[in-house]
Amino acid sequence: MISEFLNLKFTVDDFLLTFAIMAGVMLLLLILLIINMVKTSKLKKKYNSFMVGKDAKSLEDNLIKRINQVEEVLVSEKKNEENIEKLFRSMKVTFQKVGMVKYDAFNEMGGKLSFSLALLDQKNDGFIINAVHSREGCYTYIKEIIDGNSVLVLAEEEKEALNIAMGVSTKKPE
Repeated sequence: MISEFLNLKFTVDDFLLTFAIMAGVMLLLLILLIINMVKTSKLKKKYNSFMVGKDAKSLEDNLIKRINQVEEVLVSEKKNEENIEKLFRSMKVTFQKVGMVKYDAFNEMGGKLSFSLALLDQKNDGFIINAVHSREGCYTYIKEIIDGNSVLVLAEEEKEALNIAMGVSTKKPE
């Protein structure tokens, strides 16, 4: 087998063809080597500019510090979300809507010392306080409001205060 291989005769043309192919491959490898060296040089410059003034230990410490800060922010964000949700739940039952009307309960009294005050939550539940001021004294009455309505009859001033609190226009068309 080996003797047959040795008996093969190579011509000059075969040798030149093989040499040309090998020269082409070597040229290609040289080009790839130059490209690789240029890219490595650029990467080394970027790395050096990134590491200016810092050693590897301080960079590691900074990264660990920043990761811990991010974790703290995430925990804080979760607590904030829970607190905001709690606030929204509690706001549904707090008085958010207010309407007040001042008036003179009696013609002989001046200064609009009487008033009706409506306090409602998000579902229009709440109450109306009516304070009537007279020469003999001041009398206060309270009426419960459920879903924007009262079981008891409302006076005009109380209706107006309720409408103001619910955002209903009380202006009459002309």
